[in-house]
Amino acid sequence: MDKRARVMAALRREPVDRPPVSFWRHVPDVDHTAPGLAEAMLAFQRRWDLDFVKVMSSGVYCVEDWGCQVAYRGSPYGAKQCTKHAVERRADWDRIRALDPGAGALGRELEAVRLLARGRADDAPILHTLFSPLTVARKLAGDRAVTDLREAPDTVEPALEAITETMARHAQAALAAGADGLFFATQAATPEVVSADEWSRGELPRMRRMLETVAGASAFTLLHLHGRDIYFDRAATLPVHAINWHDRLTGPTLAEARGHFSGGLVGGLAEWRTLLHGPADAAAAEARDAIAQAGGRGILVGPGCVLPLATPDAHLAAVVSAVKGAR
Repeated sequence: MDKRARVMAALRREPVDRPPVSFWRHVPDVDHTAPGLAEAMLAFQRRWDLDFVKVMSSGVYCVEDWGCQVAYRGSPYGAKQCTKHAVERRADWDRIRALDPGAGALGRELEAVRLLARGRADDAPILHTLFSPLTVARKLAGDRAVTDLREAPDTVEPALEAITETMARHAQAALAAGADGLFFATQAATPEVVSADEWSRGELPRMRRMLETVAGASAFTLLHLHGRDIYFDRAATLPVHAINWHDRLTGPTLAEARGHFSGGLVGGLAEWRTLLHGPADAAAAEARDAIAQAGGRGILVGPGCVLPLATPDAHLAAVVSAVKGAR
């Protein structure tokens, strides 16, 4: 099977010649330019021959155009941070208006997608990284985002609507630029951020609206649920093709998730433990266990989140070998 056919079959839980495999790592030294990001993604793909490509944008590209200042400050995962938030006072939410989804930093990311789509040597699906509205709001304002939302919802809600509109249009633009799908991440579907009821009332409907705008255009929408004790069952009602979460860190397990979601499951690898510290045999065993938990159907082997920068190549090689040897 070619890569696209393999991935599409796995998303439908159909038989495959072997499960798809992918992983992703930030490139903080070069992700501030479209050519730098695209070439880094192409080089990573050439090195590992993965079945799908997650475009590793900085993680804060989505808030630069609203005024956040960003920089890399040495995170072991390679993520950039906001060094100055766009929203520092409650009144600043009024400045968060809908943006042109193809200008500024948003436009830079679209150009990276175009370059990546033109430069790839195979048919591995390209997933552009997109963030949920509350996730973007927290990047804009830091810890005060949730506090302001609880204490002054009439001040924050219009900003969340502007974010939703901007990100939905940006998602459409990314698909038009050559992305095959989306890596749609929420860092708020956890009691570490908001309660289950708060998330279901405020965040979930906006996420659904965003996803519905690309339902007919995205071949592969992968929902990433970041954090512990995630609201998996509620998130599983969203119109996505696959779900990724820290399955080696928090429930449900891959085996349990099969009965709660009918699409593809992306995970099985503990990026913060086994992939980082090894040994290589343990990383390979983890990949084989992921496939076994899913009964060989509907599993796309990958990490629970981004790889630490220090992840040894030998551990990644062991995973790829184990998966490509599976039938």
